[in-house]
Amino acid sequence: MSSNSISTELRKLVINRASGRCEYCLIHSSYSIYTHEVDHIIAIKHGGETSSENLALSCLSCNRHKGSDFATIDAETGEIVPLFNPRRQKWDEHFYYEGARIEGKTQIGKASTRLLQFNIPNRLLQRQVLMSQQKYP
Repeated sequence: MSSNSISTELRKLVINRASGRCEYCLIHSSYSIYTHEVDHIIAIKHGGETSSENLALSCLSCNRHKGSDFATIDAETGEIVPLFNPRRQKWDEHFYYEGARIEGKTQIGKASTRLLQFNIPNRLLQRQVLMSQQKYP
């Protein structure tokens, strides 16, 4: 399947595989104001396919900041760095928590943290509240 249309069956697979959590910031859909979205990790316009291997569950904030990007420029080196790919990489190999902050361990983690704006004030506050209630991660 290579069209932009995501079948109901495929959508359910992505949601269930992610256990209802954004695969980028790990916020559960139950604690999000907006419905989580099924994201093309590599956008169709860049040759990505509508297949389970190229789809991830994403909260609205992560999906809007990511857009069709699959890489960014490293702020320190100026190098092109791929973004975190939840189908090919493990979250805890690229990120860690510093309180409610999500920090990058690797160049991919740091680039993704910056581009997806994990630590802007409203997102930090939401994680702090959820952490205090033991509902995050």
